[in-house]
Amino acid sequence: MSRRSASKEAFSPAHGVGLATFLLSGGLLFFRTEMAALPLGVFVVFCLLAPFFSRAGFFLPVISRGRAAGKAMALTFDDGPDPDVIFLLLDLLQRHEAPATFFVVGEKAEGNPELVREILLRGHTIGNHSYRHDPFLMLRSSARLAEEIARTQRLLANFGIRPLAFRPPVGITNPRLPIALRELRLDCVTFSCRACDFGNRRIAGLAKGVLKKIHPGDILLLHDVSPPGKGMIQVWLQQVERIILGLKSLGYEIVPLSELIGRPVMEKLSASAPVMIYRDTCAR
Repeated sequence: MSRRSASKEAFSPAHGVGLATFLLSGGLLFFRTEMAALPLGVFVVFCLLAPFFSRAGFFLPVISRGRAAGKAMALTFDDGPDPDVIFLLLDLLQRHEAPATFFVVGEKAEGNPELVREILLRGHTIGNHSYRHDPFLMLRSSARLAEEIARTQRLLANFGIRPLAFRPPVGITNPRLPIALRELRLDCVTFSCRACDFGNRRIAGLAKGVLKKIHPGDILLLHDVSPPGKGMIQVWLQQVERIILGLKSLGYEIVPLSELIGRPVMEKLSASAPVMIYRDTCAR
């Protein structure tokens, strides 16, 4: 969908559809009383299903693809950093001069600070992917949701950066997410092309599947976590390399996410700010 900032006060599609639904139901009360509840029921069902469509943007503005001219796309990696794969992946990206954005899990970043530093040292950008990567985060309380995001922001500030992009776990949103993101000045950035790798639990034919459905402007979702099974890390790396080489053979340019969507996804904090590992003891 078109790029809009999640930091702005926005009249979301949910507001508009909800208002139209209530007006329609009110009108039916005068003409077809037995039908008055139907629009409300449809609206409730739609509200229940909409969060699972990562590009829908029903409850808040969502950036799911870019508008860069030509055949450009962006690489993004979720759920890391994983010490078993990150250095190998960074070497691969450097070898092919492929920039990427890593949406990191705060808990993993806190336990592996050297990996966060290495990602930044190699010139890549980092986004917020919540603290624990709870797949049911959008069903938790507003306080829990806000703390999961804010805690990761505080942690990453100790590396001299402030992410400007948040990717919800599993790409699921909810009506409370806009408030949490607005307070932290974060955009909700999802994806338009996913590998369907189930968090690297299924990597057979990964490259073939991605190259078959990639389109200009796509934000590609991959995962930088170790696949299960002996020797599978090398198999996964081969698939990632095939994706990169395949994209280039198809005439695609792999560009930074910020360039693709036309807005920054991370900013550097003052160089004078102290950099130390933030060990948060709250919300354990």
